[in-house]
Amino acid sequence: MANQNLSMNPDYSNKATNQQIRERFDKDTERFSNLETGQQTTIDAPLTMELCTEAAKYATPHATELLDIGCGAGNYTLKMLSKIPGLNCVLNDLSMPMLQKAKERVSPKTKGTVTLIQDDMRNLDLPEGHFDIILAAATLHHLRDDGDWELMFAKLYRALKPGGSFWVSDLITHHSELVTRLFEDEYSRYLETLGGPEYRQKVLDYVHYEDTPRSLNFQLALLAKVGFTKIDVLHKHSCFAAFGAIK
Repeated sequence: MANQNLSMNPDYSNKATNQQIRERFDKDTERFSNLETGQQTTIDAPLTMELCTEAAKYATPHATELLDIGCGAGNYTLKMLSKIPGLNCVLNDLSMPMLQKAKERVSPKTKGTVTLIQDDMRNLDLPEGHFDIILAAATLHHLRDDGDWELMFAKLYRALKPGGSFWVSDLITHHSELVTRLFEDEYSRYLETLGGPEYRQKVLDYVHYEDTPRSLNFQLALLAKVGFTKIDVLHKHSCFAAFGAIK
């Protein structure tokens, strides 16, 4: 998890391609199909899922349209439907097995439509002013350079209705090398409690290979840059944070 500053655009040629990321997730569908343990490598995952979906409910209690980016097996959408039933759900992911599992789990929980989009999130062609709620859990860290991040945030801002909201739970980095090292060490210790040194190294290896997270400060500044004015941090613990904005 190398430190990423606002002005940095390093060489990402040694990072995993979308195909490589998709192939790993294709094989891991069942693990991600658990509301409690599907994101166990994320510190405070159940809490941040609760906070993001509760914030979305408070922002738009009468919402009808939901977009879940990088939806995986549908955990965030299921949690959202437990708070606001009947949503029309657009589910996006790179992995078709994930999308199929998400549809299987989500469809019985809503009377609304369930639409699947298998594609890189950067390619999404979203209707303007359409969604009440956009969720992005553990997915934005796959974006690479500054242009990717600004493209994505601007695209999602345009896709929201006035009063709609965008909520993120994700891996982050820090601007200070010392603070980055502090939280990387803390995260390593956390991973060891889940599965020992071998599990810790396995997770750190794929994080290093696949992920290019940005700092919380970078993302909050970018939310403001694309047009959001009501921006809030819901939770931060170590190298993970939950935050969002209302249009």
